[in-house]
Amino acid sequence: MCSITTILGLIGKNVNYSYSPFIHNTAAAMLRLPFHYTVFNIADREQIPAALDGARALGIGGFNVTIPYKQAVTTCMDRLSAEAQAVGAVNTIINKNGRLLGCNTDIAGVSNPLKPYRDTIHQNPAGIFGNGGAALAAIEALRRDYQPSAIRLFVRTPEKAEALAEQVRARSPQTSIEIFSTGSYEAMRDCRLLINATPIGTKGVQMSENPTILPPEQSIVHHRQIVFDMVYNPLRTPFLALAEKAGAVVIPGIEMLLAQAAESFALWTGTAMPVDRIREKLFLRLTEQP
Repeated sequence: MCSITTILGLIGKNVNYSYSPFIHNTAAAMLRLPFHYTVFNIADREQIPAALDGARALGIGGFNVTIPYKQAVTTCMDRLSAEAQAVGAVNTIINKNGRLLGCNTDIAGVSNPLKPYRDTIHQNPAGIFGNGGAALAAIEALRRDYQPSAIRLFVRTPEKAEALAEQVRARSPQTSIEIFSTGSYEAMRDCRLLINATPIGTKGVQMSENPTILPPEQSIVHHRQIVFDMVYNPLRTPFLALAEKAGAVVIPGIEMLLAQAAESFALWTGTAMPVDRIREKLFLRLTEQP
């Protein structure tokens, strides 16, 4: 009798660059599990319902979902996890006998790498750059697991961040959300944790208006801070390089990438991902690239 391989994949737009196939297929091979992970590029959001109906019919085991479809897929789910409901976005789909469960493992992706620093974060201000879906996942992780004294959003247009802040306040009135401009340096210096939840610093992505998160000449980052960059390519972003020079604790984006992937892998396979072994192989792959 031949063994059946369950197909998993990534739903996104122009996402052939993703390291998710490498991570999940390496893990499946290490554990000798009958799963294969690939990429599904979908041209526009109008095709999402048809694509997911096809997945139901074909018995595809599950998906990760990335930009720009994390919100779009939510209306196609039969059920949403508490985490997906909290952030209004799905990054992991499980197909159980044709019924789709939408989950969000980005929250765990933020929370898990921060666990060694829980006491430092607790009841101290934490800052997040950005006000999109990644920032919302970071807010939820901090709110649930770390209880900072305040969560400060540093954004170019404070008015646009107010809707996100109101969304959080409506669900969790006790959570203090403060909005600052990206030039509010004193408010940044006062944070014990700084998280980059924007694409700024990504290899190959040009940000002409704001090429770096922080101007080096301002000496904003210091040795008593933790700096977490969600960007994972390059491994050492300009933000992390600045933090290292200042003596801060740094957490590279690869840790979030692995943490959210491990959560998804366990949901699909029922097996823990060998994260340390995968990290070694992923580091090697990233450092070998030009």
